Amino acid sequence: MKLGIVGLPNVGKSTLFNAITNAGVPADNYAFCTIDPNVGVVSVPDERLDWLSDFHQPKKTTPAVIEFVDIAGLVKGASKGEGLGNKFLSNIRTTDAIVHVVRCFEDSNVTHVEGSTDPLRDIDIINLELVMADIEMVERRIDKAQKAMKGGDKKFAREVQLFTELLAHLNQGKLARTFDGTDEDMALIGTSDLLTLKKTIYVSNLAENEINEPEANRHYMAVKALAAEEGSQLIPICAKLEADIAELDDPDEKAM
Repeated sequence: MKLGIVGLPNVGKSTLFNAITNAGVPADNYAFCTIDPNVGVVSVPDERLDWLSDFHQPKKTTPAVIEFVDIAGLVKGASKGEGLGNKFLSNIRTTDAIVHVVRCFEDSNVTHVEGSTDPLRDIDIINLELVMADIEMVERRIDKAQKAMKGGDKKFAREVQLFTELLAHLNQGKLARTFDGTDEDMALIGTSDLLTLKKTIYVSNLAENEINEPEANRHYMAVKALAAEEGSQLIPICAKLEADIAELDDPDEKAM
């Protein structure tokens, strides 16, 4: 499985990537610290696999792995090529799911490209850019299907109808994964490789003193409500703390 870590610049994407992979990539306090995507592969711990390996004593045991991709920060206008937009969008397209990091902590020493902490606004910025990119793809899909219909292939009539309905849905700023279609409809839509069709896990990046009681953070609670509405998962984390722990050498220190 390949997961893309996305978000606005300076929300903690690379810090989270370091915490997960212990890769030590730059995570400095300025926009576009990450330009080319960083990639890390992490083994998935599984006690069942450990038991089977101990019991059967195979010559080789291969655990499942997750590939994490730390993708450059997105800004307004990315779907039109602003910032590193085109590269950002193409890197997302190759992933199986999205880990969307949102900043929920207040810190005047850490620059925010929008000038303030507002995770719902930040999520809207990224979702809008993804929707706009999807609109272009859907329009091309409709155009291609219409040309096939003119050539006498009537099986594309349903495709034109379905993607026209999806286009109207996207034009309202809604995500493709929230489109109300049948299983057959969604299977056909799934052949279009849309960005907003990908499953999303939200990661709420909190301050160290907030991680034990995330519900006390109003920004976290706002993201929690949004995730529940979408049917998405939300994980509270202090990325800096986790990255610091990952750098410790002593297993006992990590467990503290």
